[in-house]
Amino acid sequence: MKRERRWVPLDLPATSHSLKPSTSTHQGSTLGLGGLFDCPNTSPIVRVVVTTINGEIASGTRLLNVHLLKREGKDSKEHKDCNLIIIMSEDEIAIEAIKHALKALRKRHLLEEGAHGPAIIALSKPIASQGSEWKDKAETLELELQQCYKAQSRLSEQLVVEVAESRAAKSLVQEKEALIPNLENDLSQARDECSRLAALLEEKTKGLELLMGENKELKSQYEEMRTRAINAETENKTLIDRWMLQKMQDAERLNEANALYEDMLCKLKANGLEQLARQQIDGIVRQSEEGAEYYVESTIPNTCNHRIPAHEGGCASILFENTSGKLLTGGQDQTVKMWDTTTGQLTKTYHGCIGSILDLTLTNDNTCLIAASSSNNLYAWDTNTGRVRHTLTGHKDKVCAVDVSRFSNRHVASSAYDRTIKIWDLNKGYCVNTIIFPSNCNTLSFTPDGQTICSGHMDGHLRLWDMKSGKLLSEVAAHSLAVTSISLSRNGNTVLTSGRDNLHNLFDTRTLEVMGTLRANGNRVASNWSRSCISADDNYVAAGSVDGVVHVWSISKGNIVSTLKEHTGSVLSCSWSGIGKPLATSDRNGIVCLWT
Repeated sequence: MKRERRWVPLDLPATSHSLKPSTSTHQGSTLGLGGLFDCPNTSPIVRVVVTTINGEIASGTRLLNVHLLKREGKDSKEHKDCNLIIIMSEDEIAIEAIKHALKALRKRHLLEEGAHGPAIIALSKPIASQGSEWKDKAETLELELQQCYKAQSRLSEQLVVEVAESRAAKSLVQEKEALIPNLENDLSQARDECSRLAALLEEKTKGLELLMGENKELKSQYEEMRTRAINAETENKTLIDRWMLQKMQDAERLNEANALYEDMLCKLKANGLEQLARQQIDGIVRQSEEGAEYYVESTIPNTCNHRIPAHEGGCASILFENTSGKLLTGGQDQTVKMWDTTTGQLTKTYHGCIGSILDLTLTNDNTCLIAASSSNNLYAWDTNTGRVRHTLTGHKDKVCAVDVSRFSNRHVASSAYDRTIKIWDLNKGYCVNTIIFPSNCNTLSFTPDGQTICSGHMDGHLRLWDMKSGKLLSEVAAHSLAVTSISLSRNGNTVLTSGRDNLHNLFDTRTLEVMGTLRANGNRVASNWSRSCISADDNYVAAGSVDGVVHVWSISKGNIVSTLKEHTGSVLSCSWSGIGKPLATSDRNGIVCLWT
């Protein structure tokens, strides 16, 4: 059942409660759902609120009580001077009675609590003080407990670390214990080896003591022998000096006798033959010792007529026969070969040489061929029979240059890397003079009169020597590096020198003044024994290069007139035929080219 508080409508009749409608209107009266009734017997007037059920005044309702309105809710604001009369049902009255009884009980309880309050407070004070002490103690104990927990945590961490370290140490101990047997075995072996080495050391010590005794004895013997050797060397030097002096005296006497003999022959020849005058008109007419020699103009070479594989291992020396077209070549295969330059065919081979052939020369009558060898010897062949006529020994190192006098056909000059020039007599087959100098000689040549020797040395100097006396006539610094080649003109007034500084210089033999210098881009001298040459008419110079190119210069103009390219190896030697052509060149591969 829905219960609600409504305003009693104004048009309702007054109930038995002597209520009369209020003269004041209310907003809710317009709804016709309820209203306020004034109680006239009260002062001030009590305004009654009628309880309705479903819009009707509940039956059996009666006035329960009259209360003053409180200033609560909307009604209290509008009817603050009126008392409120609530009409309720019986159930509501019972509920209100129970509530009233409960309020009375609570009031009584409060009164009883107020009566017993001082006793309770008196009893609670000691308990509160004890509780405070206990609380302080509890807080202290709690702090101590927290510290204990922290200490226990630290100890636990330390314990964990120590346990880990203990396990690691235990593992390490186990590893070390596992290594102990191996170490004991190694120690045992080391002791055995030590014992063996000790025994060996004792044995070696005894041997060393024995050897030291022998060494001491040998040292004393060595000192004695050294003293004897020094004395013997001194005596030997004295004897050598005396012997050399005697030899020089003998050589001078022999040279005087030879000169006297040659003078007598010349006088006899002059009495029997008409004397020939030497003419020097621009170098056109020449004359040899045996008679007038006709002049042939040299041509500028530009074509390779023959390419001959002459030797195995390189060809260091080439030479034309005098007034002939035959070519002689010497190589590392220890042979000298003769070639027909017209056909390019081999005509003769000379054997008997030991060592590589470094230079060749031929007597003026083409009867004797002489070769300089790396075996420290010179070999002289009879060109008619092909047999070795002389083996000239005396040099202490390889012989790198040789030349024969065109005047006498019997005197041969040779130079070696023992810093000597030796003069040989081909008729007798031995050395008649020795010239000693401070720098090794790479090349030499006789002057046409046969009285002077021109030599080129490692120190770059050109030196002129008297053939008979062996005295130095003059010298000049021809090149900044070693001189590799010397070639004389037919009249002997001009000498061509080539050097490792890649220059080709022309000197006047009478004054040793430079007449000209020839050079070319890319022209590089191949070795210490690379030979250049002058043409038969003294107009051209030919020289090979390390790149296989041969350059030909004009002496009068000083320019290159021809560049010859046929060789694949470094060009070692050049030689111009005495009849004007061809020009022959040889390289490090043993190839010989003939140019016209």
